[in-house]
Amino acid sequence: MSSQIRWLRISYWTGAIIDALACIPLVNSEVWAMLNHVPNFHASVEFRYAQGFAAVFMAGWTALLVWADRNPLDRRGILVITTFPVVVGLNGMRYLLYAGGLVAEPFTAFGIVLPVTLSVLFLFSYFNSLRGETRTA
Repeated sequence: MSSQIRWLRISYWTGAIIDALACIPLVNSEVWAMLNHVPNFHASVEFRYAQGFAAVFMAGWTALLVWADRNPLDRRGILVITTFPVVVGLNGMRYLLYAGGLVAEPFTAFGIVLPVTLSVLFLFSYFNSLRGETRTA
């Protein structure tokens, strides 16, 4: 297996595992409250409904990354889409939770390190996979 494909597969599976784990707080409000440091949180029906929607999309993105691994070079663009708008957008939403007063701090160290690390990994893998290719119009 080439280094380019290896890095793509590492990226796809890292993203899929992180997304699968992210489904847990989306289906369990108590876990969400603990991870976001919101004591005495009682989820409304509306909040649980939004969580359910988010869980469905997160599970779908998990499947998309596994699917991309089946044909890593042809589907490498998934990594760019995963970085922009998904990773960037999710972190923007975290800031909106803070601005709305729902969470006490906009980003924890983990909340900064994980998305930045994933973004660097995904973009490195994508651009690394382009090495040596010649494009024809």
